[in-house]
Order: sequence, then C-alpha cells, then structure tokens
Amino acid sequence: MKKEKTLSDQVWSFFCSVRLAIYTLVLLSVTSIIGTVILQNRTEQQYVREYGQGLYNLIKVFGFDDMYHAWWFLTLIVILCLNIIVCSIERLSTTWKIIFPKKISFNKNRFRKLKNLASFSIGKDTNTLEKEYETILSKTVGPVIKEAADGALILYAEKGRWTRIGIYVVHTSIILLLIGALIGSVFGFRATMNLEEGQTSGTVFNRKTGETIDIGFKVRCNDFSVSFYDTGAPQEFLSNLTIIENGTESFSQDLRVNHPLRYRGINIFQASYGNTSPESVVFDVIRSSDKERVMTRSLKIGEQFDLPDDFGQFLLEGFIPHFDFRGQNLGGAFVGRIIPADGEPFQIGLPLRFSQFDRMRKGEFSFVIKETVERYYTGLQVTKDPGVWYVYVGFILLIVGCWITFFMSHQSYMVEIQSSEDGESMVSVSGTSNRNAHGMKLKIKKLHQLLKG
Repeated sequence: MKKEKTLSDQVWSFFCSVRLAIYTLVLLSVTSIIGTVILQNRTEQQYVREYGQGLYNLIKVFGFDDMYHAWWFLTLIVILCLNIIVCSIERLSTTWKIIFPKKISFNKNRFRKLKNLASFSIGKDTNTLEKEYETILSKTVGPVIKEAADGALILYAEKGRWTRIGIYVVHTSIILLLIGALIGSVFGFRATMNLEEGQTSGTVFNRKTGETIDIGFKVRCNDFSVSFYDTGAPQEFLSNLTIIENGTESFSQDLRVNHPLRYRGINIFQASYGNTSPESVVFDVIRSSDKERVMTRSLKIGEQFDLPDDFGQFLLEGFIPHFDFRGQNLGGAFVGRIIPADGEPFQIGLPLRFSQFDRMRKGEFSFVIKETVERYYTGLQVTKDPGVWYVYVGFILLIVGCWITFFMSHQSYMVEIQSSEDGESMVSVSGTSNRNAHGMKLKIKKLHQLLKG
C-alpha cells in the first residue's frame, strides 16, 4: 500500500518540481515584456492620455504602472528562489557522494567497452611500464589507483570530480541575483532632489509614495552651470555639490550626466535642471510701427509701469520655469500682462533664451529682454539599492559557475597493461567524461601518443 504524503512532503514536492521552475520562468518572461511595453512610474494624467481611463484602471489594479515592485511580481521571484533552493538540496546528496566518495572505485569492464579506446603493443615488460605510466598519469591527470585483474595490470586516474558542483555555483548566483533584486525593491528607493544655487537639503522626495526621505547627510549646491547649442537645446549641464555630515563638510564634487556621486550607499545623479525666478529683468519697449526703442525699464515681479502714448500699463506678473509654445518647451519665461486703456487685458510670455520672442506678436508695443540674471535649480535623482552587493557577487559567481559547468569536466582514465610471452606488452587506453565527449576523444588520442612514446 502506497504511503500517503504528509503536507510537508507535498509542499516539498511542489517546490522541487522542474515544471514549477518552467512555469515561473515563463510567467516572469511574459510579465517582463509587459513591463517594457507599458510606461512605468508615470503620472495618472500621462496614463489616461496614453491608454484611456478604462485601460488605466486595469493597469492600476494589476500594478502594471510599477510592475517590478508589484506584490505579485515579487512573489514570483520568491517562488523561483525557493524552487531553486529546494531543487538544489534535493539533488545535492547524490552529487555530494559523487564528489566526495568514501572510496574511489571504477568499473573496468565499462572502460573496456568504451568507444574512446586505443590499443598498441610495446617492447617493454609490465614492471617497467608500470613505473613510467604511473609517473605520466600522476603528472597529467592525478593520483593513480593500481589494480591487478585477469592477468593484467590496471592503472586508473581521474581529475575534475569537484567540477560537478559547478551547477550549484550557478544556482547560488541566481539566488543571490534574485535576493539582491528583492532587497533593492523592498528596501531601496528612487527619489528626486531639487536644489537652487546655495541651497542645502538632507531630504529627498519619493514620487512613487509621495513621501520625503531623510538620507542621513546633507547636500549643498555650490554652483550650477549650463551651456546651450545654437538651437537652444542644452549642450552640457553640471552641478558642484558639497556633502555635509554632522555639520562638517566632507568633500565637494562636480556632478555631470552619467558621472554620479556615491556616498554611504546613496547614489546621486545629475538628472535635470530648471529655471528659478530671477530677481529682476531689464527690457526694451519697442514701438512696432517704426521698430524704434521708446524706453528701457527695469522691473521686479509684481511691479508695473505706464506704456508710452497713453496706451495703457504693463504688469510683470511672475516667472514660470517651463513656458510651452505650440507644444515646445522654451524654458524659463517671465509672464507679463498688458492692460490697454481701452481694451481687455491680455497675458504675454517672455522666454529668457529667446529675447526677441515677443516681436512675433505684432502688437502696438513689443518687449525685448535686454538683461537678466538667470538662476537655475539642479534636478538630482537620488537612489539607494542595498541589494546591489548581492547582485555584484551573484554576477561574479554566475561567470565562475558557467565557466566550471561548460568548460570543465570530471574525467576518468584507465590504462590496462597485458603482458605477453614474447616479452612485449599490450596496452589499451580508455577514458570517459561527464561532458564534451569530442574533447575527451582528443585527449585519449594525446594520452595514447604520450604513452606509446
């Protein structure tokens, strides 16, 4: 009568199933494809605009907007980890007995039937060949086991028995990679920090959770600079940052794109920049009819002045970091309001990088920015991934494990010496390997030539 499995046995059988590994890998692959197709970590407005409200609701329910941190995706990774661990333990005892046997034994009849077998006769007696071949096998293969059987002398040697553990090194590396990913997802973060020149902060903003995070030290932006192409597109921008800990300046470093600052497990990247409100602006007022400058004025935000010819007034209302014109971001711009004496007030934009922009409006008067001191803030991306060292070690072990598994093998050799009445000896050489049969065939040929002399 077949014994019924206990609950623990059933759980163990479930996790040591190869079928479970295949299904889990397929699910991870399919969902990873979904994660590359659907935009990740965007705002609700962006999702609704891109996919519509109905599809966005479905994306939100299944967590496809932040798929690699979704509970079900992390659960799949945990299941894969458990599956690999249980499968490895299940098969380890058998492999361990092969790697570390109590006594090394071999089946001589099996070696005699191998395809990798070469024979030759040589004019030396058995005692002489025994000493010579033992020395050769010891140097080229490993320790030699001698055995007399059926009137013949058998020399057996092997190497690489330990290479069978290579697959377990690969399994360990995969587990470390998955654990590193889990730790990074659960305990790490990806946040932002915006600093104006001279500003200091020790907190970052996590857009995903809406929380502020204390990073354990402070960052000060000493200086920010940006250069532009003739088209107005940014050519290069960099920040000079100082790390301050416990009120003491630790060090300063220039931060460029793709050249992050790393300190105490925190990575700071130069991600973006933007304009902050300048203190004042100087601009010329141009009469459109004759294109003559009629006045030059300096204003602060909130101030206004009278326009020539009793046309009305101009009010400098404020400053916006991103001025959109027909779908194009023209950067920072002043916002002004023209209040005609006999008409409705209307608003105009004065981009800093395009000083002549207002001429296109073709109004009674246009405003040309003549002088202003642009002030910027630096946009920093701040990340923390405490699982990164698990990932590094995992990658190293993966390379080592793959090298052992695919390029090394457990090789066994048997040399049989049969003496004859005429003083000659008949020698046969055979060998086997747990992988790379063709390579083993070449090694038998090489050993055959070496023994034959």
